[in-house]
This record gives sequence, C-alpha cells and structure tokens, in this order.
Amino acid sequence: MPIIRVEMFPGRTTDQKREMVKALTDAFVATAGGNPAGVHVIISDIEKSDWGTGGELNSDRFPD
Repeated sequence: MPIIRVEMFPGRTTDQKREMVKALTDAFVATAGGNPAGVHVIISDIEKSDWGTGGELNSDRFPD
C-alpha cells in the first residue's frame, strides 16, 4: 500500500486536487508498478503561518 503525501499551501480547487491525485497515481504505477487501487494520496493544506522555510515563516516571506 504505497502512500504519497502532498503538503502544500491552500488554494487549489477540488478539480485541481482530483487531477493531481490521478496524475500522481498514474506516475507511481508507471514507474514503480502495482495496482492503482492500492495507491493512496493524502493531501494536507498547510497555512503559510504553519510552515517555515530558511528560518522564517512563509507567511512573512510570502504575504498575500
């Protein structure tokens, strides 16, 4: 049971997430084999204020 985790800032639509899940599943099966039904994709939308890069919060680095 492969698990692909995607952590990203919020803002993608459900349709974009749907396409991403399909593309990631297809890519995994094409490169590593297996059954698409066994590939799990977990998407976590993480606020910029809960994610730091290079010693600072992304909400400070990339204000809206």
